[in-house]
Amino acid sequence: MHKGTFEYKDGTTTCEGYVASDGKPGRKPCVLIAHQWAGLFEQEQAKAEYFATKGYVGFAIDVYGKGVRGAHGQDNSAYMGPYLNDRAKLRQRLLAAVAAAKARPDVDANRIAIIGYCFGGLCALDVARSGTNDVKGAVSLHGLFTPPGLGAQGKISTKVLVLHGWDDPMAKPDSVLGLAQEMTAAGADWQVHAYGHTLHAFTSPGANAPESGVKYDANADRRSTKATDDFLAEVFA
Repeated sequence: MHKGTFEYKDGTTTCEGYVASDGKPGRKPCVLIAHQWAGLFEQEQAKAEYFATKGYVGFAIDVYGKGVRGAHGQDNSAYMGPYLNDRAKLRQRLLAAVAAAKARPDVDANRIAIIGYCFGGLCALDVARSGTNDVKGAVSLHGLFTPPGLGAQGKISTKVLVLHGWDDPMAKPDSVLGLAQEMTAAGADWQVHAYGHTLHAFTSPGANAPESGVKYDANADRRSTKATDDFLAEVFA
């Protein structure tokens, strides 16, 4: 396996992602992985390597910029907040990662998808909301659903899969309904899989704060991994 850091630019900002591939010749589908609120860490790197074993290029993207990282188990609002408050800036940063993926010689530019966790789930949805034709599929795992508020939503051509813990206090049932209405109005090909009795961060093995609505769930993790794999096989077919 070939793996390591990968620098790319958003304007004057240098971002440092992480890329893994099987090293075989030829262009391959690419899966972008958008990180949770702390930034790009081992969990996202491991996902990039997982997708490399599937024959894809796994590209863990860097929203915050090179050297800008929070910490697990701490309040990382200072890192995430500026992007939640400026969704145009966030969209630009995300599309810079898409452009970087398209430019790689090992990537099939016609077969790119993005998945994301927590804050990264919102990032995946925002890529779809951008109206880009460059990303075939977007997967949000225990993500946030707040619309970007950047004017009227245009047509969404990216296929969307939302994998959601029904008891997640950060995305309550009314927000799920709101997202469904938003995706329908935009003409998106969308799905929502809701896991009962499941809280936020259900794919993160270290998550264990149910009093705060955060807890790992092995069944939901397994089911969401299978759903993601099946979805990617469909959009890359």
